[in-house]
Amino acid sequence: MEKAVLITIGDEILSGNTVDTNSNFIATELKNIGVQVSQIFTISDEIETIKKTLKEAFKIGDLIITTGGLGPTRDDKTKKALAEFFNDEIALDEVTFEHLRSYMEKRGRLEILERNREQAFVPTKSTVFQNNFGTAPCMMMEQDGKLCFSLPGVPYEVKPLIKDQIVSYLKEKYSLNYITTRIISVVGIPESILADTIENWELSLPENLALSYLPIGTRVKLRLTATGENEAYLKQQLEEEIQKLLPLIKDNVIATTEDKIEKILGELLIERKLTISTAESCTGGELAKMITSNSGSSKYFLGGIIPYATEKKIEILKVKKETVEEFTVVSEQVAQEMAKGCQILFDTNISLSTTGVAGPGKGEDGKDIGTVFYSIRMNDKEHSSKLYMPHLERSDFMNFVSQKILQDLVGILINE
Repeated sequence: MEKAVLITIGDEILSGNTVDTNSNFIATELKNIGVQVSQIFTISDEIETIKKTLKEAFKIGDLIITTGGLGPTRDDKTKKALAEFFNDEIALDEVTFEHLRSYMEKRGRLEILERNREQAFVPTKSTVFQNNFGTAPCMMMEQDGKLCFSLPGVPYEVKPLIKDQIVSYLKEKYSLNYITTRIISVVGIPESILADTIENWELSLPENLALSYLPIGTRVKLRLTATGENEAYLKQQLEEEIQKLLPLIKDNVIATTEDKIEKILGELLIERKLTISTAESCTGGELAKMITSNSGSSKYFLGGIIPYATEKKIEILKVKKETVEEFTVVSEQVAQEMAKGCQILFDTNISLSTTGVAGPGKGEDGKDIGTVFYSIRMNDKEHSSKLYMPHLERSDFMNFVSQKILQDLVGILINE
């Protein structure tokens, strides 16, 4: 088994009302066991469309996974499409019905069991994987040695079905290669120049190794992936190639193990026994969210504050009113005073502050959309910067700025 095809079923995805996070998750999990996703289809919940797409998918891949389109009502078109495509019929599966009864009973919802009875009707040729977090089961059908799994569309139901049941089933049924990955985080060099700098190294990589460039903010993640039968050998291979790479770009590398910038930062803070706090205006808590998304962050993150209104910056962080009047609230000087006030408020070694205009309208002081000043205060030293990104939407702006600040802090800690 080498290639997979994913099919997302549902008008809510096509309309843009719902984001398809399932495909990204499933593709990642499959990649980790050596199965490459060749194509992803997003289609409407219509019987003929589903059948036509299944036919195309079986031409492309050895494994087909569909998500969505499974419901408790009699007009469930996905199940009907599966039955017609595999020349099968739908019937009540007693094991699935008893699982559904148990699921409802545990949640005190037995009164709606009959209303959900249709969920226990499945194609008779299917192998059922019971859903422990919802009412719609996963059904597996087989054709000419190729497999088709049909899952519900709710992400918190999809994830455990994939991780706990389907992946383990595939690993047991097929002899799959190991896939091992390392991430090298590179800063301070444009992607095009980076590619030129490491071109010879890249061209000399063994055939079972592949390199990808993944820009994020102003950082470039080099993802080096090794595929083979011996996991220990693959890890050794990756380490050897990274050691060949480092002399070429050693001044620009901030990590060779962790992927996310918040994890890289967390390791540094724990290693150096440093604490950190945040005072955010235009990033609206994104910095604190990123830092605390890392397991173990309570060891170094003491707290954060979002003094959005100017008067709260003055009242809580002790930003001088005169500073705001002279330089405006979106200024380097205010960012510095916010960072100092935050450091004192939470009694931390490091404090981070942001003040700017995320949009879509101009700031109260007339500053342009996309303007941001931020300050990184370490003990009594201040590192302040300005960014201007009018092209970014509000949420992208907040994320980009937060990524950049944590990246800058990592650079400061490494180069101390």
